Amino acid sequence: MISRRARLAPLAWLAAGLALGGCGSQSAPVSGPGLTVVTPPLATSLVTAQGTWAVAVMGGSAASHNDFWQLFVRPTGATRWSLVTPEGVADNGGLVATGGAGGTSLLVGFRPSQGLAFSPLAASSDAGRNWTPGLLDADLAGVPDALAVGASGQVLALLRDGSIEQAPTAAAAAAGRWSRLTTLGALAASTPGHSCGVAGVEAVSFGVNDTPMAGGSCVRRGVAGVFAESGGTWQAAGPALPAAFAGDQVQVLGLASGGTTALMAAGSSLVAAWPGGAGWTVSAPVAAPAGAVRASGFGPGGSVWVLLGGGRAEAIDGTGGAWRALPGVPAGTQTLAPITGGGYNALAVSGSRLTVWQLEGTASWVQVQVIDVPIEYGSSG
Repeated sequence: MISRRARLAPLAWLAAGLALGGCGSQSAPVSGPGLTVVTPPLATSLVTAQGTWAVAVMGGSAASHNDFWQLFVRPTGATRWSLVTPEGVADNGGLVATGGAGGTSLLVGFRPSQGLAFSPLAASSDAGRNWTPGLLDADLAGVPDALAVGASGQVLALLRDGSIEQAPTAAAAAAGRWSRLTTLGALAASTPGHSCGVAGVEAVSFGVNDTPMAGGSCVRRGVAGVFAESGGTWQAAGPALPAAFAGDQVQVLGLASGGTTALMAAGSSLVAAWPGGAGWTVSAPVAAPAGAVRASGFGPGGSVWVLLGGGRAEAIDGTGGAWRALPGVPAGTQTLAPITGGGYNALAVSGSRLTVWQLEGTASWVQVQVIDVPIEYGSSG
């Protein structure tokens, strides 16, 4: 955590008042030959009505608890980024962020670390200037789409064991009034879950009419594990992948807010997909070996970006688009973030320094900002 702690002091009181326990990993009720479930990295960005947000890890060694996750925002209409990490809670376990109802607020979850068995929450409606504390008395999953807020204010939280919790409103979520929507075992036992052979859940979101959605990994080859819940029953929500993927195991890496876009790994490729009245539109694939994704995120209009190894980055500009290679990203780039006009910022990290680069046209990255983050090394050891 960073040194300033005042505005989220109530979270420290919550931490002191609850029991600590061990953390389990997501169980898999089914398995298959050669199945590898890849955990999507937490580094990401998202766009809301308040602005563009980015999540990145800074500092030093995770083994020494010197890795500190940070939240940055570029408010709507602004050109510069600001550090707005909620204060008062250790964030070594990672941060998960999602836009609130109508995009007018942001909800952030702290993943447990160092024996902490629950996940503090924080919400802001003023671009991170002030935060209201909340609580998820469970172990939030370590994936970028582990939280989702619907248009009505309903909240979903994906837990580390694959269960999904729900709260009727953001206020109820903040007060810790959660209830169980499903477990990994129950989803796997459902008709669509059994047909897919669900091995893990990696994303939650909301679809049309605030329908809860979940995305995960399937043992059955060629099947995309996207599910929608209605009246206590889970249904297959697509997409149907082209025959070329019939021999590939498929994993959902992310679901955009509102269920408007999905990012999936299929064998050694990535595809994006967008739902519509006549079914899903699936992009052509782009090559990406298993585990190659270092960061990913969604932008306006169905746009998608991925950061791969070796400084490689690919992006789709909108619904139904095709992948295009971006220029090799600057050294230390942790995440990309969309900017007005279809371009991107690259947020590069070196210790406690964040350097922001901007893609000029289609050819090169230009440095536009440097932020020195006040990190207390050794404060979480």
